[in-house]
Amino acid sequence: MKKNVLIAQSGGPSPVINNSLRGIIDACHDYPELFDTIYGGWHGIEGVLKEELLNLSDQHPDEIAFLRTTPAAGSIGTCRYKLKDKQNEDFDRLMEVFEAHNIGYFFYIGGNDSQHTAFKVSELAKTKGIDLVAVGVPKTIDNDVGDNDFKLIDHTPGYGSVAKYWSHIIQNANEENRGSSPADPVLVMQAMGRKIGYIPAAARLADPNREMPLQIYLTESGLTLEDLADRVNDELVRSKRCMVVISEGFDVGSSGDVKDSFGHTSFGSNKISAQQTIVNYLNENGLKTKGAARGQVMGTDQRHSMVYASGVDLDEAYLVGKKAAEIAASGENGWMATILRNPGKIYSVRYDKVPLEKVALSERFFPEKWITENRVDVKDEFLDYVRPLIGNDWVSVPIANGIQRFTKFEPIFAKQKLNKYIPQAERE
Repeated sequence: MKKNVLIAQSGGPSPVINNSLRGIIDACHDYPELFDTIYGGWHGIEGVLKEELLNLSDQHPDEIAFLRTTPAAGSIGTCRYKLKDKQNEDFDRLMEVFEAHNIGYFFYIGGNDSQHTAFKVSELAKTKGIDLVAVGVPKTIDNDVGDNDFKLIDHTPGYGSVAKYWSHIIQNANEENRGSSPADPVLVMQAMGRKIGYIPAAARLADPNREMPLQIYLTESGLTLEDLADRVNDELVRSKRCMVVISEGFDVGSSGDVKDSFGHTSFGSNKISAQQTIVNYLNENGLKTKGAARGQVMGTDQRHSMVYASGVDLDEAYLVGKKAAEIAASGENGWMATILRNPGKIYSVRYDKVPLEKVALSERFFPEKWITENRVDVKDEFLDYVRPLIGNDWVSVPIANGIQRFTKFEPIFAKQKLNKYIPQAERE
């Protein structure tokens, strides 16, 4: 018997997240005997709890196609609502929504916490005897889902694009710093990446031969603010200028961090950024050259700029979405679609599945083996890992009347059948 499909997204967006959505939708059309109406949870699991289900089957095919180059999560929305194990009312509500709308297939696109939610839903459905297949779809620019051996997943969709972003940003920043260094010898740039250093590490892609006076400070480096100042001044003696890339989670002491509902540092909401703390410290303690340190905090354009998106990343996000639908079509519940790298010098990947139980709430850090001895750089082995992910071409972005043409879904929602519900965490 045919069942309806529900797709939802959670956490921070990425330039390619909608391509996983498109991959699921397209692949579902390949199994008309299994998949009926396709719904999107409006603003993630929070919208599902509120029974706000956007009908994706009734959207124009052109709008589905435009998902390829539509960044972020504006098409169906995302959320920062975390379903914790103790929130039994929320989980019961999800089951009610699934049953009320004949949902037999649930796809959740997101990072560590999202995979945990997908796992909990899959287990609860089994316990309650509900005919439901739950499949996770990986997404996070942080590249922190999975294991440190890269056996569960090689990399997550979204990371290749943010890595490409930083490879280009550093090239341009170097031109700025080189030209203005007599007045502004130090440029401090803060990258996303909470406590995981994959994003700032990608800055080295801009200078693989190490010709720039570039220092990279990962959270995993274990260095202090004082260590940073010493190393920057050493570089000023050598080169008269220095570019610094830091993880947003680099330890500069208490800086009034603001946390999101997942308990993560909320990027852009900090009262005082790590970058500003470092700039202030360098200027207050003096530089070993004339001029001053300046800083820049790259904004959320790191995760929503389509012009910097990687074509490789777009293709892989789409294909891992298709793989998720194929897993669901086989009737297998409790899996996450994954990307695994094939051995050999020529980059290629295969799409497989791993148990949600193994990736739920997983967290991997930047490998120690890829950090240089001086703690302010990454090794060539990391560049070999990340370089294929950024591709070699610019993505062609559709333009209409001089501006980018993004997906515009019609507000066609399923008729609500249940009583109004306020998510449990909003009542506590």
